[in-house]
Amino acid sequence: MSASLGKVAVFGAGSWGTAFSVVLADGGNDVTMWARREEVAETINGTRENADYLPGVELPPSISATHDVAEAAAGADIVIFATPSQSFRTNLEEWAEHIPTEAVMVSLMKGVELGTLKRMSEVIAEVTDAGPERIGVISGPNLAKEIARREPAASVVACADEDVAKMLQDRCHSPAFRPYTSTDVLGCELGGAYKNVVGLAVGMAVGLGFGDNTTASVITRGLAETARLAMKLGANPLTLMGLAGLGDLVATCSSPLSRNRSFGEKLGQGMTSEEIYASTRQVAEGAKSCASLRALAEQSGCDAPVAQYVDDVVAGRMTAPEMMDSILARETKSESE
Repeated sequence: MSASLGKVAVFGAGSWGTAFSVVLADGGNDVTMWARREEVAETINGTRENADYLPGVELPPSISATHDVAEAAAGADIVIFATPSQSFRTNLEEWAEHIPTEAVMVSLMKGVELGTLKRMSEVIAEVTDAGPERIGVISGPNLAKEIARREPAASVVACADEDVAKMLQDRCHSPAFRPYTSTDVLGCELGGAYKNVVGLAVGMAVGLGFGDNTTASVITRGLAETARLAMKLGANPLTLMGLAGLGDLVATCSSPLSRNRSFGEKLGQGMTSEEIYASTRQVAEGAKSCASLRALAEQSGCDAPVAQYVDDVVAGRMTAPEMMDSILARETKSESE
């Protein structure tokens, strides 16, 4: 490997934070992961494996882990965030003082904050007072286990400053990971958050025993709903047709590796959200963000039946069979409406 390009701090040692650390290490960076639990950091350093989240994946020697926030952030010119979106603001308020003042901060998270209806880039801006040229997002069809196994994948690196997007692109380009640049941060974030909700709906259809016609219909109408809201808020419609929109949606809705689709399947099989939460330590972001995306759509005057019904099922106000009946009972209209 060539000399290190620089140090990247990755806050979050779950499956996606760990997998993306592998990408960064393969791209020539020194990576320090911050782990919420000290024992996870010790295991990573001692065994070169994150057995809790990505068992069987050997981590490159240029990855180290720590439970110390200051140690993780020290000297980093890029700081990556890969934590659950609903706890992100609280965490970032604790981390902010340790982040180098010139570091570019990048969100890997795919959610919209409950209550404020803020995207993660907006939370970063609020908490750190960073300008848009220091805030980026990475989003695309990137299932963590496949990325960690170095299966070929592509993604979108977005920042309002195109030069910064290109810098980030260079830093996370590895033999198996091909990043494309964009300046449409909003479109990338909404595509990433909304596909989780659509993934829940598709999972419910699968859990109910329905086949490909049903799931294809839900995916397509979900994409239309995503594009409607994103465009209303100012996104480029081409973003929703690309890797951060359609690409991510297809991966989430078609793969059993997707947490959101798996969560939806269990809802379709009759489990409650509380029972599903109790059975796993992994976070299905769509189950948390469906309420905020529904509220964002309502605030924007957008019709959002998928977000509405998924939110009702997740909250226990409706069953999965009732959701399917309700979607089919909606008034017929032109596809272009």
